[in-house]
Amino acid sequence: MTTSQLDKMRLELRRGVLVLAVLASLKQRHYGYSLRKQLQDRGIDIDEGTLYPLVRRLAEQGLLDSEWQQAEGRERRYYLLSEQGKELLAQLTDEWLQLNSALGPLLTQDQSGETE
Repeated sequence: MTTSQLDKMRLELRRGVLVLAVLASLKQRHYGYSLRKQLQDRGIDIDEGTLYPLVRRLAEQGLLDSEWQQAEGRERRYYLLSEQGKELLAQLTDEWLQLNSALGPLLTQDQSGETE
């Protein structure tokens, strides 16, 4: 597999995970930079060109509440899960846990079908 193929597959794998990570992080109120920093601190590197459009899209879909607030001498838009976002996060979390549970044994299975 070439590096570009790997990069494409890695990007595809990360796309859905990023939505889940952003929703989970926004159980607490964040503005863009603080959200990005929290994700990076947890090992999820996401560039601004991906994060900001994603957050705006989630807000437009009613999954996030947002408000402008004055902080540290400037206005910042803060985001927090809406009630609809909390419901979706719970559903996606259940789905993630089920998939992860099913996928784990597949990933540790050797060629003969035996789990390592």
